[in-house]
Amino acid sequence: MSEAHHQRAHTAPVVMDIGADMGSLIIYTDAARCGDEIEISPVRADDKRTHTDVAERRVNGRTLYAAVYLPMPAGDYTIWGPNPTQPTRVTILPDVVTEVDWR
Repeated sequence: MSEAHHQRAHTAPVVMDIGADMGSLIIYTDAARCGDEIEISPVRADDKRTHTDVAERRVNGRTLYAAVYLPMPAGDYTIWGPNPTQPTRVTILPDVVTEVDWR
């Protein structure tokens, strides 16, 4: 986890260009995490971290808070979070948007 950023609500749809060897990840959080960065890395490659911010998103009249990771190679990843009771490992499958719930 790094720093927090203040963001606007995202109302446009997210396009996921996933396929044969690429998947994607969404981590749902509560509102308190809005603006926080959540880092992930391939398992056993801790130095290859990438991150995205938790953003407020409005979908079908509902407000959600989520970090959306765009296409990434299928495989096992570590989620670098502050709470050990939340999932810290995830498998990204090809042609699938994987969801993790931290709410």
